[in-house]
Amino acid sequence: MAIRRRWRIVPLLVLFSYWAVAQSVPAAARAGATPWFEITFPASVHAEPITGRGFLVITGADKPEPRLQIGSWTQEVPIFGVDVSQLQPGEAAVIDATTLGYPLKSLTEIPAGDYYVQAVMNVYTEFPRADGHTIWAHMDQWEGQDFNASPGNLYSKPQRIHFDQELHSVKLELRELIPQVQVPPDSDWVKRIKFQSKLLSEFWGKPVYLGATILLPKEYDQHPNVRYPVIYEQDHFNLDPPLYFREERLEHAENELWKQYANAGFELQQQWRGPNFPRVIAVRFQHPTPYFDDSYAVNSANDGPYGDAIMQELIPYIEEHFRVIREPWARMLTGASTGGWESLALQVFHPDFFGGTWTFFPDPIDFRRYQLVNIYDDDNAFKVPGFQWVQYERPWRRTVEGQVLGTLRQLSQWEEVLGSHGRSGQQLDAWEAVYGPVGADGYPQPLWDKVTGKIDHTVALYMRDHGFDLDYYLQQNWNRVGPKLVDKIHIYCGDMDNYYLNLAVYKMQEVLQTAKSPAANATFEYGRPMKGHGWTPFSQVELVQNMVEFIAKHAPAGAGTQNWKY
Repeated sequence: MAIRRRWRIVPLLVLFSYWAVAQSVPAAARAGATPWFEITFPASVHAEPITGRGFLVITGADKPEPRLQIGSWTQEVPIFGVDVSQLQPGEAAVIDATTLGYPLKSLTEIPAGDYYVQAVMNVYTEFPRADGHTIWAHMDQWEGQDFNASPGNLYSKPQRIHFDQELHSVKLELRELIPQVQVPPDSDWVKRIKFQSKLLSEFWGKPVYLGATILLPKEYDQHPNVRYPVIYEQDHFNLDPPLYFREERLEHAENELWKQYANAGFELQQQWRGPNFPRVIAVRFQHPTPYFDDSYAVNSANDGPYGDAIMQELIPYIEEHFRVIREPWARMLTGASTGGWESLALQVFHPDFFGGTWTFFPDPIDFRRYQLVNIYDDDNAFKVPGFQWVQYERPWRRTVEGQVLGTLRQLSQWEEVLGSHGRSGQQLDAWEAVYGPVGADGYPQPLWDKVTGKIDHTVALYMRDHGFDLDYYLQQNWNRVGPKLVDKIHIYCGDMDNYYLNLAVYKMQEVLQTAKSPAANATFEYGRPMKGHGWTPFSQVELVQNMVEFIAKHAPAGAGTQNWKY
């Protein structure tokens, strides 16, 4: 989970959608199942058959167009999804009253009225993986697994209809293709790299790419013999510069928290270019997977060797092409939410390589608090345990005042609507792809049933025993890794994190505060009162200054700190 510009996760009320592949069906066979929508595409747009997922979006507003209203932080639009397998040009995928969706159970529940409708097709790629499984999933096109904006996906033009239960077939033809992503140009300050990963391409059986955006310090080109400390920032897929560095102040934004971060990046930019600011290199990685916009920077049975690819391919490439000090004391990590988990994981799994992490409101780092679920002891993710006669639903998101805005049952159902077999591109499926085992069908084996909430404890123990429960990993390996982590862990979180992520941070604090031989000397700081997801105790400017002070403190004698510490 993380703050993203498009705000991937939205308020949810979702009903589970069983997938179906359907062609045009005679009306007589559809008695009691009206209305219905037929989604087709012409050979002139896509000559080959399509395996993927078709969506119908229904909304009362045409701006932005309906497909672009999916995933908005403030808007909820009805969406219905259906799998297609080798759908031929001219054949129809059908969405009807039996197709369940979000936020309504059925098309029959939509009130009569005038609406705009639009169809989208998320095109899948066949992956003959090195583990012997062949699967179909969406190949990221450098957009960050946003199917409604992914190059090569198809969509229809918005169509205005009068909807009522007398409506019968509505035909939507996918005649539009989403264009290629326009990568921002490089500048004197910002450089971008992208290359094919040998390790990942071998695993997936298709070309898979890694990338990074690099922010250079002032007067970098004027001092060709100087090497600089590096800040490796973890984040969701994003082509913007690291540390929210931006050229202009943001005056208006859909979300105040994003505006706050953006303007902190503007203030950083002003200081970064000034005469008395530390000279460091900052790097943001790009490593989307076929399951999510981000790999979590670790090796995974489902995602493949992303950890090895980052450590053996991406970082060496960066350090060979940019003047980075190639020493642990000069390599810092930071990240928030998903990036928070990654920054901590990279530090924990590679304690000799990195010199410290500043981790903010990380995704669950102790799976006894997988949000509010204890995946080892609880039998059901949806139900609060301990009650016999009343069933209380587990929330997954709240306001800082404590108002619940969605339950885990609803989130699970939403993800099933967006993609079967763990292919929603959303948060729960992402965790299962990263942490969990491969199922018999080649797709991630679910931690819990997305309909009933029943937890599969064999999956939970797999996640724990393969090191993804970071707290458990530290407890089991402290004698080996502890001496290399002293002073290096700094974690920050709001006391009312909107996704309950503070609960796992409390658990890790308990573990590290009692660690002996050696003591961890880890620091934990909590925003109080009522500080939510996105809280930080200092600005981007202060973050860089604090990290550089830490680097200088731990630099060896003769390290030449005068070249970069101002």
